[in-house]
Amino acid sequence: MKRSRTRSRRPSPRRASTPTPRASARRLPPALVALTILGAGCVNPVTYRHVVEERDALRAQKEHLEESMASVEAERESLTDQLEDLRIQKEELERERTRLARRSAELQADLRTRTNGEPGRGGGAEAPTGTYEGLVKELETEVSSGQVEIERVGQGLRLNLSEDVLFPSGSADLSPDGRAVIAKVAEQVKDENDRVQVQGHTDSIPIAESLTSRFPSNWELGGARAAAVVRTLQESGVAGDRLTAVSYAEFAPVAPNDTPEGRAQNRRIEIRLLPIEPGAGAAP
Repeated sequence: MKRSRTRSRRPSPRRASTPTPRASARRLPPALVALTILGAGCVNPVTYRHVVEERDALRAQKEHLEESMASVEAERESLTDQLEDLRIQKEELERERTRLARRSAELQADLRTRTNGEPGRGGGAEAPTGTYEGLVKELETEVSSGQVEIERVGQGLRLNLSEDVLFPSGSADLSPDGRAVIAKVAEQVKDENDRVQVQGHTDSIPIAESLTSRFPSNWELGGARAAAVVRTLQESGVAGDRLTAVSYAEFAPVAPNDTPEGRAQNRRIEIRLLPIEPGAGAAP
């Protein structure tokens, strides 16, 4: 019989077990765990504190900027309101200046008329009331719209007719509406004995190059327009020996020429009824 061999087994040495990070962490103090976590995230306490402080500083700066923006916006609104008030005051002053300039020009013209001896009816006579009232009635629409102004000046009358109611822009040919207005004027003055002077006035803008062949300057434009009105008055029944046409060009403004509104007021025709001195002929 074969003997069975019994192998004796030696106990194998135990392998040392490697603790897991979690297990190790459980065995570490809490402070060291926190430092380990911060170190794993590449953020140390000093850096973290600096980041927090910078965040708080930026937040405070943002709040300060927001307050500054609100203050600037309030100041902007206040300045806008002040600017609007100043604009309104400027417009009011401009209107007042225009009115005063116009009144000054009228007074100067009246003074020239008196100085030249044109009143000639004893010095105390007034403008013919019937003619004045008739013109106001005939031209009621134009007067109410501001296109025509009628005023007593000394012993005569002054009619101020804007360019728009008489002529197309840059033209000396009366428009159909303009001829109708002049015909109404003629109907009221044709039976009077006063001298009728027609004055052509322009603004200070030079004549456009396309029109200089016909009107080399504002003298010619003002004169051509005055002549066109005189012709229409004569055709409408006013005696020719009572009529004169005069150009003042841009040299007798009633408003400043530095605004569109002022220039529009200066582009006009003035018709003046001037008394004839006793013993003098109708023609000047």
